[in-house]
Amino acid sequence: HPFDHPDVIVGQGTVGLEILEQCPEVRTIVVGVGGGGLAAGIGLAVKSVRPDVRIVGVQAEGAAAYPPSLAAGHPVVVDSPVTMADGIKVGRPGDVPFGLVQEYVDEVRTVSEDALSSALLLCLERAKLVVEPAGASPVAALLSDPASFRGPVVAVLSGGNVDPLLLQRILRHGMAAAGRYLSLRLRVADRPGALATLLAVLTVVDANVLDVSHVRTDPRLGLTEVEVELHLETKGPEHCREVEGALREAGYTVLA
Repeated sequence: HPFDHPDVIVGQGTVGLEILEQCPEVRTIVVGVGGGGLAAGIGLAVKSVRPDVRIVGVQAEGAAAYPPSLAAGHPVVVDSPVTMADGIKVGRPGDVPFGLVQEYVDEVRTVSEDALSSALLLCLERAKLVVEPAGASPVAALLSDPASFRGPVVAVLSGGNVDPLLLQRILRHGMAAAGRYLSLRLRVADRPGALATLLAVLTVVDANVLDVSHVRTDPRLGLTEVEVELHLETKGPEHCREVEGALREAGYTVLA
């Protein structure tokens, strides 16, 4: 593996030197960790010049071999690692970087799949940066617990290799994790104009309807009732609550 070769680790250490050159006031550097080569190189280079800078590694929860390995004092295998972040989907730390991570990386923490997708969405939507899930892992860590990082903070976005179809799925997942999608079920009278009345309520609260489906065959429904399932695009959790409140105020019962 390239992360397990001394020359590659030395080369990756130049990333740390560039950070110190371009952001000399940095106090914390956050970097994604798979086998550990990039974190080891950055940690070695930065700590050799600025031992006061904190180095934080980040792994996906489903492929986090470093926390148990560091606790055990030797590389530990994680069987069947699972994560959308292919770039850090490594089941065992590299032998060469492990010792360097032990010595020069202050902490290795983990992030969830929801956090990874939300971070990727933020990079694309707000910063206009196409970053693969592994590369977005430092941002995911920052979003998950921003108060725990001493600033100025540099997050290393270490990869942009993401398949367009996977990117589309991740973005949908990220929007759902950020509360930007809302699915609702409610019952309305099965008569002409009932759906138009319902959609008018959603128009007032500026909710974008993505999909509408009708169910008429559920035995729990009355003879003149129809169940409507709505998939909406919203602006966030607060807007979701506003939409549900508007529906209840209009007399609709929102079903679980």
